[in-house]
Amino acid sequence: MIANKLLRSKVGLSLRAAVAAGRLQGHLSRCNNSFVRRNSSEAYPDVESKEEKGFRGHDMLAPFTAGWQSTDLHPLVIDRSEGAYVYDTNGKKYLDSLAGLWCTALGGNEPRLVAAATEQLNKLPFYHSFWNRTTKPSLDLAKELLDLFTAKKMGKVFFTNSGSEANDSQVKLVWYYNNALGRPNKKKFIARAKSYHGSTLISASLSGLPALHQKFDLPAPFVLHTDCPHYWRFHLPGETEEDFATRLANNLENLILKEGPDTIAAFIAEPVMGAGGVIPPPKTYFEKVQAVVKKYDILFIADEVITAFGRLGTMFGCDKYNIQPDLVSIAKALSSAYMPIGAILVSPEISDVINSQSNKLGSFAHGFTYSGHPVSCAVALEAVKIYKERNIVEKVQAISPRFQDGIKKFSESPIIGEIRGTGLILATEFANKSPTDLFPSEWGVGAIFGAECEKRGMLVRVAGDIIMMSPPFIISPGEVDELISIYGEALKCTEERVAELKAKKQ
Repeated sequence: MIANKLLRSKVGLSLRAAVAAGRLQGHLSRCNNSFVRRNSSEAYPDVESKEEKGFRGHDMLAPFTAGWQSTDLHPLVIDRSEGAYVYDTNGKKYLDSLAGLWCTALGGNEPRLVAAATEQLNKLPFYHSFWNRTTKPSLDLAKELLDLFTAKKMGKVFFTNSGSEANDSQVKLVWYYNNALGRPNKKKFIARAKSYHGSTLISASLSGLPALHQKFDLPAPFVLHTDCPHYWRFHLPGETEEDFATRLANNLENLILKEGPDTIAAFIAEPVMGAGGVIPPPKTYFEKVQAVVKKYDILFIADEVITAFGRLGTMFGCDKYNIQPDLVSIAKALSSAYMPIGAILVSPEISDVINSQSNKLGSFAHGFTYSGHPVSCAVALEAVKIYKERNIVEKVQAISPRFQDGIKKFSESPIIGEIRGTGLILATEFANKSPTDLFPSEWGVGAIFGAECEKRGMLVRVAGDIIMMSPPFIISPGEVDELISIYGEALKCTEERVAELKAKKQ
């Protein structure tokens, strides 16, 4: 079932641009009469003006994009940002309901972040952190992060340039640690189906999405995958959330025993699964999973790349779900995405062993030219200051019920299977009310909805028949209301289109 659903997601992704550009145009025109475009700087350009200003057939090999889309279609080119909005090169305004890629937590044009970058660029635009040479912003940020993370005491911070690099480095750190302890066979990693941990060779292997593996000769053989903790989709008849969590914890333990506990190094998990479909854990899940990995001396890696700094209404996802990890990966909102930066928080037990081993070898031979880049660290320091000064966690707690309740009121729609989320992260999965009664992938229901939102001036993430949202932390009540209104209008037109497709099928 997991494989079938992920295949549907892949097909749906390839349909998105075709739907937006082709066969939906007539339907969209009919639906467009039902709304007034909000706050647009100018009228949405017609096809001819797009031809003049477009970049069809551009020179970039675009990430997570089908080749034919770059060749045959004009990309949506974003030109500037302001608060919770972005503007394309034609001047059209969009409410950015995904905060870029889950990351522009403080929205566009935050002057303090721009000033922090400018000041550091003028003072010291670059210096590395190799060979016990470094910069003050790097050291200050490391201390700030250790103080900020309170779910469990952490000992050191290792800087990377992205979440993918952080999770890639996690594997090397854990292998280095186990080799230092004389456990050369304890090298396998367990991740979860539908997880997303990045797109480098190792982090893509950890990810549980087949699209990241196909034709890349992945996953690597040392990576194992256990159950996706999606209660709505995978629970058995009559099974409660707690029973479901127990079954998954038992399955995890059985996998560990089958492979041999002395071969399993670490378990990695997102507190709330992000790109796999915004999947919060079922009740008691992390309590039970942590007990299993602790029983077999397996490290717990918390992938907080999406969930850190307030997204869930807590400073970290570990705080929300009482996770006490050995290692933590962070990125994205660390700098509100104004500069590329990621980091790993390393527990004292692990960092002490790494330091001891590096003393024996003469060096800890891992790192990147831009590890702890001073401009990135200066911006991240300012972002963390803003999160604290503006009580961003309390702000998310205050605004998120308006967001969650406002969207979940559409749950009775005949084309919605589930709306799920917490804090300022949410997904809608389209289905015939049941996880076993899905729409034909060629209908592209998620793509239809995404195109309707884009027409109305809102950007969402589409992944097959799942759409995802994670608005900036600074979103206002009025902007949440606008988001909900556009969602409702787009849903109505999508319902009409699905009804037409059903009628044709009959």
